[in-house]
Formats: sequence, structure tokens, C-alpha cells
Amino acid sequence: MSERFDFTGDELAPAYRAAVDAIEAGDLVVLPTDTVYGLAADAFKADAVQRLLDAKGRGRDMPPPVLISVVESLDALATDVPEAGRKLCEEFWPGPLTVICHAQGSLMWDLGDTHGTVALRVPDHENTRELLSRTGPLAVSSANLSGQPAALDVYDAEEQLAESVAVYLDGGEVTGGQPSTIVDLTGEVPHVVRIGALSMQQIRKVVPEATTDLEPKDDDVQDKPAEQAPQDKPADADVQDKPADADVQDKPADAQDEPTEAAVEASKEEPGVPADSKATDVRPAD
Repeated sequence: MSERFDFTGDELAPAYRAAVDAIEAGDLVVLPTDTVYGLAADAFKADAVQRLLDAKGRGRDMPPPVLISVVESLDALATDVPEAGRKLCEEFWPGPLTVICHAQGSLMWDLGDTHGTVALRVPDHENTRELLSRTGPLAVSSANLSGQPAALDVYDAEEQLAESVAVYLDGGEVTGGQPSTIVDLTGEVPHVVRIGALSMQQIRKVVPEATTDLEPKDDDVQDKPAEQAPQDKPADADVQDKPADADVQDKPADAQDEPTEAAVEASKEEPGVPADSKATDVRPAD
């Protein structure tokens, strides 16, 4: 049976004890972060990570990121981190930045189909960082069923995940709401694969060379002819002789350029990497 503990104020000892015991037993814990609530498991227990994926209804092709307590843990889990990536981590950790790095080859873990990479973040939540210092790195995905909005309070998480979670830590309603911004550090220059709580302007203020495929390209707007003023056109000529639904005619009702399911899910969830992002070819999408 699941247990819920108050994760605020000064009386935190029972909450820490229950959460640590659950993680050590390979069970799942729901905890608050600075963005949304997360569903956590021991990153070094393959069966616990699989239990996390099963609880969300997610496959191994969308492995969870890993939360750590301090920036100094970066080199223990990742290798070949470029200097530009270190600048981003030093500037925005703790905070809503997730970085995709080459994983240390010696690590004995199985997060899913990561292709040798790992996504790392230090959350800006003091109590959760204290828990991480006691448990070690945790595989953490957003606390919701796959395809549903990420939980912003413990009750929403509990309604969605129910008895699949051993311990719920109630830190009140989170104030972030936006998912973290995800930056791929496995290439020659940092490449933003999801724009979340940190904007491209903030990223480029630290690393001007950062790239992304998520901004409008210059040729999308240039070379377009300027609108010409109508000549000798009656005042209502813009609507006359046009059927009321002409703007959507000859187009099926269900063909209105709907986003892919993966893109919708990635926009709702945190942490995670969009299924159609550049990074999914090399690593673990909200």
C-alpha cells in the first residue's frame, strides 16, 4: 500500500527515511522538483527502472533522465563533457536545465535504449537535493501516465499512478510548471532539442554558439512579397462570393495539421526527451 508524507517544513525525517527505504528496496517514489512532480527509481537497479517505465506506460525507447544532487557529480556519470556544456551547468544548475552527455562506460546501469548517453539535471529543490544526496542518482521521469499532463501536485500524481508508487512526498503545488530545457552536448556544439523554462536567449547568453532546430529559419520569412493594397475593390469584396467555410473547405475535419503524439507528450512532460528530437538517435523527452 502506498504511503504519503509531508515533504515541507522541519519535520522531514520520516519522509526521508521512508523514501530512502523505498528506493533501496527497488520501489518507486514520487517527489517534487522545481518544474513538475517526478517519478523516481534507483538509477542503478534495472528492475526498478523497468518498474518506472511500466508505471508510466512507456517503452525502453524513451529512457528517463537522471537527477543528481550537485554539479560535481557530472564527471562521475558523464564523459567528454565540452567546456561549453560545463559553462551551462555551472550557470543554470540547480535549475531547469537537462544536458545529454556521453555516459561513463564503466557504469553498471540500464536506463533503456540510451545508445551510450545519459540525460542529467540538478533540480532547484532543496529537500529533493537532500534526498538525492542520501539515495545517490535517481532515474526520474514526470509523475504521470504517458500522454497525460505532468502532475503539479502530489494528489494529481497519486490519482494517475496509484499503487504503483510506494511513497508519495507531498511538497505542495510546484510553481515551475514548464519542463526543463534540454541541451545535447554530444556533438561539436551544444544543440537545444527542447526549449522549456530556459529560453534560447538565456542559453546563448552563456554559449553564443548554441544551435537548435526549433526556431524559425530566416528563409521561412524572407523573400515573401509584401501585401498589396486592393485596387478599385468594394468594401466587402474580401468576403463576397466566398463560402462561409472557405478557409477550411476541401480539407477533412481531422486533417488540421495535428502535432504528432510524441511531440504532444514531450511538450506536456518533464523530465524527458522528445521522441522525434535529434537526441533520440543517441540517448534517452519533460
